[in-house]
Amino acid sequence: MSIVQIVAMIFLAAIVALLFVFAVKNMTAPKKIEGVARLLKQGKIPAAIKLSKSLVQKDPKDYLAHYYLGRSYLADGKNELALMEMKYVDENGLFDNRLPETQFRKSIAALYKKFNQPEEALKQYLLLTKLEPTVADNYFQAAQIYDSNGRYNEALGFYDKTLKFDKKNVKAHAATGLLLYRAKQINEAKREIDTAIKLSPDNYSTYYYLGKILKDSKDLPGAIKAFERAQRDAEYRQKALIEMGSCYMMGNSIDNAMNCYERAISASKDGTTNETLYARYFLAACFEKTHKIEKAIEQWEAISARQKNFRDVGQKLAEYRDLQANDSLKEYLTSAEAEFIEICKNACEKGMTCHAQQVESKKWGCQIVATEGANSDWRSVRKQSFLMSFYRNAEPLEDGVVLKMMEEYKSKGCTKGYIFSSSGFTNSAQKLAENRPIELYGKTELEKILDKSS
Repeated sequence: MSIVQIVAMIFLAAIVALLFVFAVKNMTAPKKIEGVARLLKQGKIPAAIKLSKSLVQKDPKDYLAHYYLGRSYLADGKNELALMEMKYVDENGLFDNRLPETQFRKSIAALYKKFNQPEEALKQYLLLTKLEPTVADNYFQAAQIYDSNGRYNEALGFYDKTLKFDKKNVKAHAATGLLLYRAKQINEAKREIDTAIKLSPDNYSTYYYLGKILKDSKDLPGAIKAFERAQRDAEYRQKALIEMGSCYMMGNSIDNAMNCYERAISASKDGTTNETLYARYFLAACFEKTHKIEKAIEQWEAISARQKNFRDVGQKLAEYRDLQANDSLKEYLTSAEAEFIEICKNACEKGMTCHAQQVESKKWGCQIVATEGANSDWRSVRKQSFLMSFYRNAEPLEDGVVLKMMEEYKSKGCTKGYIFSSSGFTNSAQKLAENRPIELYGKTELEKILDKSS
């Protein structure tokens, strides 16, 4: 036998060996995947995770192994890890009888929804409407996402499709009623809500939508009663508490509003829902309104830890960051009413070198009528008098505050007005004050006066 023949035989044997290994691997891999499925069915979750992980380590491109690892994590309540695996499958998987597309898309859509990624969830539900064109829930889930994103026309269309395949879907009737109400189709809206209540008087989610309608129409007591009933539905309890809190806020009942938001936060099991972030955001607004700034900061920081770009939370944190370094401003913003009045009086007399004549507590802060010269006897010589308004509102002051000052300083016989704001002024307010006997002191100027007076 020649050397060439020997080499050829060795080469052939190597190829046969490789083919054998590949065949054995392909024969055993499905059995191992079936083993994971069997472990999941038996409720042996840790074992399923261990086996799935070993399959992924052996072949990182095995999308079936990733799929079953995702399912195992899902069964173990490790939703974030489950979503990572499901994302890989969505990008690389081939759907067949081993990887059922419908089941997969429902799982990943629910995960996207849970982690506040509505657009990604919407893509999955829209695909599901193609895979299961007569299943009402797919249309309903898509409608809810459109609804929450303010895309009301699309939402209404998908609620219609929901009702086409499930005429007794109470939630779809109720949601449709709310959208029709917003579109000023009052009679149609009432008909949908009445239908929902008639179909299921004990379906408390309907009262959530009824509450929204009553709230929009400014019937706050009626809305609060409806939201109280809606809380009996576990799915809507947190939303109903938040809406009830906003009703109390609209009625300027801050303590009741805070109670609702705190209960809404407690109602969340893991604190990751979008509703929980909104509950914290509105609770922070209550704390800010009542000058409990440190507590407001706690809520903003909790929100930022979950979602950095949530509304204006980053801006709020930046705004109040220097509060910790400036004791005088901190006292101005956080002190109780009696202490705050003293701070304003000191700012008037020591910071502005004026003499405080009348000091009055206001809902928005403090108002002082003062005369020039803090140490002289104001009765001996006719002196100029000023009206000073100290605000500690959360938002920049609008031009309405300047207009109010223009009326008040004249009516009180003053020659000039001063407005102090810890939150600054809008451009329109600054423009209105130009060339008028009114001076605006924003946050920076106020800090200097407070430092001087303290």
